[in-house]
Amino acid sequence: METDNLIRELAADTRRRSISLSATWRAAAGAATILAATIVLASLGPRPDLAAAMETPRLIFKFLVMITLAITAFGVLFALSRPGANWRKAVPLLAVAPCVLAAGVVVELVVLPPNIWWTSLLGSHGLACLGFIVLIGIGPLAIFMLALRHGASTRPTLAGAIAGLAAGGVAAMLYALHCTDDSPLFVAFWYTSAIIVLASVGAACGRRLIFW
Repeated sequence: METDNLIRELAADTRRRSISLSATWRAAAGAATILAATIVLASLGPRPDLAAAMETPRLIFKFLVMITLAITAFGVLFALSRPGANWRKAVPLLAVAPCVLAAGVVVELVVLPPNIWWTSLLGSHGLACLGFIVLIGIGPLAIFMLALRHGASTRPTLAGAIAGLAAGGVAAMLYALHCTDDSPLFVAFWYTSAIIVLASVGAACGRRLIFW
């Protein structure tokens, strides 16, 4: 009988932790998005032609690619924060955003004449784009790292890297509303470079800070 009581208590404790962890991640997602949006609006603001640009496929495309990355990375991150969760099933979702972006690049290469490919890739504000996405993403990354410490990830380095991807997706999604360089070539080079930086920082932090 005592064994049965112990099993029930352990099961109840597991349920409580699951609910608490889910609530933690919902709060983390909301806080990360609000923080990034606040930074973009307060320091950069939306692009002057945002209303007109929202009617063009390029801006909509880069925004959708980044929000897809943020959502899929967040799903993998949540799975990684739970011991025993089959996070490997969620990992293939991370390929969705890169595949969509790659398709956009192919279309861009077909549509544009070769003599302006390089110009479209470099854009007007490449280094600024890279720097701002990284800076905007640091806050969301810190929030995700705190949420990971609340969980019990068995793969801290990987979890930190995925946290960087999620933070990069959030930062790039919101920075896209300020950035006037809309070419998929530009996005594939500069946005991806910034997100890789955040993923690298997240991996390094995860290795040192995530434990249970």
